[in-house]
Amino acid sequence: MAYYRAVTYARDERLALAALLDKVGPEAATLCEGWRTADLAAHLVLRERRPDVSIGNIGGPLQRRTARIQHAVAARMPFPLLVEQFRTGPPRLSFFGLPGIDARLNFAEFFVHHEDVRRAQPQWEPRALSSGLTEEIWNRLSAAGMLLRKIPVGIEFARDDQALGAGSAVRKTVRPRTPMVTVIGAPAELMLWTFGRAGAAAVRLEGAEADVEALARARWGA
Repeated sequence: MAYYRAVTYARDERLALAALLDKVGPEAATLCEGWRTADLAAHLVLRERRPDVSIGNIGGPLQRRTARIQHAVAARMPFPLLVEQFRTGPPRLSFFGLPGIDARLNFAEFFVHHEDVRRAQPQWEPRALSSGLTEEIWNRLSAAGMLLRKIPVGIEFARDDQALGAGSAVRKTVRPRTPMVTVIGAPAELMLWTFGRAGAAAVRLEGAEADVEALARARWGA
């Protein structure tokens, strides 16, 4: 049995996102600028099945080619087939089919894109997250500095959720530099903020006024 079929938080988010895509259809809005749900589904499928195309997702000279192919796939392939390819996971020979890769590299991607669809719909509501999922998100935020490497200030995360267990850390520095701004919120909101969804994430910023303003003007994300 392929690893991606194992029960992991990444697998849970994959199945939940696929179910939501089925529900809202190909023309629904997302938080990804310029993308309908068909575009998002095409992105997710190409990411796991076409590394020659998905490399453009990190920017650079191949970015336009990636966008062009993604648009063509979204327009040409029936949406139910796109969603089903995403739901069933990568081919066995895909890098993402290797043992451990799904859990390691897909969880944050799927969680954020799941929220990209959920929060773009009318009358969306925050979902109740298990304590285990919340802690998984909090632990993953230790690597947030990579996504935040271009912003002009240091970043400290502080949790304000009610799910803290005994001995849990409530603060972590993810970009150690001065001046420092503290970003406060529940772990799920901090993850969305880290991935550039600042407008949709329920967080608040604390620090010197000039530093907070500099951070608010910055652009980053994935």
